[in-house]
Amino acid sequence: MTHIWKKLLSSTAGYEALALRVPVGLILAAHGSQKLFAWFGGYGLDGTGQWMASIGLNPGWLMALLAGNAEFFGGLGLMLGLLTRPAAVAAALTLAVAMFWVHWSQGFFLTSKGIEYALALLSATVSLAIMGGGKYALDQYILEQLEDSGHD
Repeated sequence: MTHIWKKLLSSTAGYEALALRVPVGLILAAHGSQKLFAWFGGYGLDGTGQWMASIGLNPGWLMALLAGNAEFFGGLGLMLGLLTRPAAVAAALTLAVAMFWVHWSQGFFLTSKGIEYALALLSATVSLAIMGGGKYALDQYILEQLEDSGHD
């Protein structure tokens, strides 16, 4: 079991992961808070769920809950570097759905609600899933604690 944690948490990245994790995590957490809590002009679970159902993502409320949680808690995880890889994968899957289900038919550019923005965030989250949280992440602290306790 400890080998799995080591693979999940370890990373050779440094400042580059931090520079990517914090702003991407902030963006995702803000978007998730719109879906979950109706913060920052969002519609909350009910409104987002109704919209998701209207575009064929059913059941809408559940889809809003899943997307909101992936974005909000995944974003917080990325900012802190806590379970970076799972947080990044959850966010990447959510962004892939958004990109192909919502934005694909709108073209490329953000000005027409195309895939541009979702693609940028998808690229960043996939990169974080590959590189991990880096040296300046809570993942590294947890890994050090596991190693110090003799669970290597």
